[in-house]
Amino acid sequence: MLQYPALDPIIFSVGPIAIRWYGMMYLLGFLAAYLLGRYRSKQPGSPLAAEQVEDLIFYGAIGAVLGGRVGYVFFYGFDHFVADPVWLFRIWEGGMSFHGGLLGVLLALMLYARKVQRPLGAICDFVAPLAPLGLGFGRLANFINGELYGRPTDQPWAMLFPGDPLALARHPSQLYQFALEGLLLFAVVWWFSRQKRPAWSVTGVFLVGYGLARYTVEFFREPDAALIFDSLTRGQFLSMPMLLGGAVMIAFAFYSGGVDRSQSISAKGGVGAGSAKPRLSGKAKRKRRR
Repeated sequence: MLQYPALDPIIFSVGPIAIRWYGMMYLLGFLAAYLLGRYRSKQPGSPLAAEQVEDLIFYGAIGAVLGGRVGYVFFYGFDHFVADPVWLFRIWEGGMSFHGGLLGVLLALMLYARKVQRPLGAICDFVAPLAPLGLGFGRLANFINGELYGRPTDQPWAMLFPGDPLALARHPSQLYQFALEGLLLFAVVWWFSRQKRPAWSVTGVFLVGYGLARYTVEFFREPDAALIFDSLTRGQFLSMPMLLGGAVMIAFAFYSGGVDRSQSISAKGGVGAGSAKPRLSGKAKRKRRR
C-alpha cells in the first residue's frame, strides 16, 4: 500500500485570503488552453485569429465553472443543496461535474460563435484539443483534496485517504483519470486534429474518447450517488449520451465528406476559404489553358 502524500489543500494564505491548489489547477488548465489555442490559431485554416483566443478562453472558462458547479450540485448533491443552498457557491470546497461543465461550455461556445460569426462546428473542433489538459489538472486537484477517491482494493498501489470515514485502502482513481482523461485523451485528440478533418469530427473524437475513459474509470471509482438500473454509476450513465453523440458526429462527418469550407483566418491573419481550392468547370479549364 502506498502512503497518501496528504498535501495541504491551501498553498498559502494572507490574512483571510487563501490560495488553494483546487483553484490553482483550474488556472493552470485555462492557461494551457490559452497557450495551445494561440498555437492552433496560427495554423492554416484556423477559424480564429490569435487575438480572438483570449475572449474564447474567457467564454469557455465561465461556461466550465458555472456549468460544472451547477451540474455537480444537481447531478450528485441535490439533497445537500436543498439543505444548504449556499453550498452551491462554495466552489473552493470542491465538487465540479464534467458533464455539467460540458453543457456550460457548449452554451458558451454557441454564444461566442454567434459573436464572431463562425460556424459552431468549427469553434467546437478548435476547442476540443484544448480541453483534456485542463481536465487532467482538475483530477490532480481532486487527488490533492483527497476527494472522489476509488473503490476499496488490495492492490499494492492502494491508498488510505484522510477523508474516508471507513479508512479503507482504495484505488487512487483520480490519478487514473488524470492519465486517461488528461494525458492520453490530449495526445489522441491533438494528433487527430493536426490534419484537416471534416467538420465536427474532432469534437466527436473528443466525446468518444472522454466517454470511454470515464466509463472505464468508473469501475474503479467509488460511486458518487446511488447506482442507476442497479448497475451503472451516475458517471457511466451520463457518459453514454457522449459516446453515442460522438460516434454519430464522426460517422456523419466522414459519411457526408464535409470539410469545413467556411471562412477561416489564415496563419497570416487574412480571411479566406480554408485550404480548399475552388473547382473549375470544364469550360473554365479550357479557357485557362488558352
